[in-house]
Amino acid sequence: MSAPTVTPPSTADAPAEGDAPAPLTHPRRRHREGLSHWSLQRILAVTGTALAVLLVIAAVVGIVGLAALGQQRIALVDRLDPALLAAQQLDAATVDQETGVRGFALLARPDLLEPYQRGRADEARLVGELRTLLADRPDALAELAEVEDAVDAWRATYAEPTLAAAAAGTPGPPLEAGKAAFDRVRVAIEAQRGRLLVLRDDARDALERAADTLYVVGAGTLVLLALGVAALLAWLRRVVVVPTHRLAHEVRQVVDGDLEHRVSTSGPQEITELAEDVEAMRVLIVRELADSERSGRELARSNSDLEQFAYVASHDLQEPLRKVASFCQLLQRRYAGQLDERADQYIEFATDGAKRMQVLINDLLAFSRVGRGGDAMEPVDLGTLVDSAVQNVAGALEESGGSVSHGDLPTVLGAPALLTTVFQNLLGNSLKFRGDEAPRVHVEAERVTEPKSDRWLLRFTDNGIGIDAEYAERIFVIFQRLHAKSDYPGTGIGLAMCRKIVERHEGEMWLEPRSGPGTTFVVALPALPDTPADTPADAPADVQPAPEAAP
Repeated sequence: MSAPTVTPPSTADAPAEGDAPAPLTHPRRRHREGLSHWSLQRILAVTGTALAVLLVIAAVVGIVGLAALGQQRIALVDRLDPALLAAQQLDAATVDQETGVRGFALLARPDLLEPYQRGRADEARLVGELRTLLADRPDALAELAEVEDAVDAWRATYAEPTLAAAAAGTPGPPLEAGKAAFDRVRVAIEAQRGRLLVLRDDARDALERAADTLYVVGAGTLVLLALGVAALLAWLRRVVVVPTHRLAHEVRQVVDGDLEHRVSTSGPQEITELAEDVEAMRVLIVRELADSERSGRELARSNSDLEQFAYVASHDLQEPLRKVASFCQLLQRRYAGQLDERADQYIEFATDGAKRMQVLINDLLAFSRVGRGGDAMEPVDLGTLVDSAVQNVAGALEESGGSVSHGDLPTVLGAPALLTTVFQNLLGNSLKFRGDEAPRVHVEAERVTEPKSDRWLLRFTDNGIGIDAEYAERIFVIFQRLHAKSDYPGTGIGLAMCRKIVERHEGEMWLEPRSGPGTTFVVALPALPDTPADTPADAPADVQPAPEAAP
């Protein structure tokens, strides 16, 4: 993916060169109308209220429909069906009475009255039940009254006189009169039963209509509810989602490099205020970018002046210094022993000071040139660079009787000359600050992979005099020394230059705390992306004895 092309900031947003950047003021909130005056909280509240109203309407419609269906069901199942059953039982009770009367009239036995008495008791009970079940139906109650009148007329004109005559042994009313009266009872009961059947069929049809109505109304309510929810979602999309996407598009234009594009959008209050804040941030970025470009130009001029100073220091300043050192050495050789002891001491001080000044200027020039020499980055084998650094300190190795060893070291991206300088300084310090034993230096590598970094840690471990943990940062400050010049020579620039080189390689360098004697410096360098993560970091050491002294 290619990097976005950054459009230069417009002169309207950026201050003129040499002018101080104007302080950024927050844009004044503009007057809003319509939806822009509405906050997201208000929009969500209105949407929630509308949705709640739709749900309440749907619930009310459902409850009303279910109530109507329940009423029709009660009328059919709990009233008309039991009433029809009671009417049939009432018919059976009248038949029992008629059977009992005829049996007693023929034989006049008291046990034959039991059907008549049971029938009268059942009649009284069933008539009471029918009055209760048909209390809200006057037409059915009227027909029930006709049944009661017919039964009472039959009992008064035929049943009771017949029973009294049979008990007395006298002739009773004629049988045809009883049959005619009982036929009127049967006609009244059939009429009532027919009425109840009509009422049951009507109630069944009403129940089916209520069920169909409930289904239709329920389906319509669900459709309307779905349409209402869809309309609310569409409204929310128009007033919230679309302005948010529009704002995101505006911001992406700026992120892609079009810094002149002004960010603005319409919509709810929070979104418009966010757009105003993003626009203020864009203006600030434009101003900061202009300041950065101006600072870059100033830095380029400063670097140019520094390079000019380096040229002067390396030529114009060193030439007089070499003359001073040369004439001091001539004085020392020609007049050594001819002057008094104090004069010889003064000449020695002058000669030594000139030499140290030359070393200090050379080290300072080397420090100032780190990162400005255009050293090309390339994949380098750190084992090879450590070997080169060992060859560079061969004389010190032979003098001290020391040794340098290292395991398998990785390949990283770096400038060979600069990294060799780092390793040479670290090896030189280990040989310089040694203890009573012969110095031993071991270099090993460990790969550390973290979510945001993947790097190699190179540890340079020696058995020297060590460094207290309280000086872990001070030793990396330029010109800082922990020992007197008479004890250990040097300018105090080496470790500062090493850290500067490592940081140019996007790495880090620090002193690792140790509990025992010796020192361990850690150099952290980024790992190559295609380097296997399981590369051995500490293979058997390849011990290098002290090489021959360099000529």
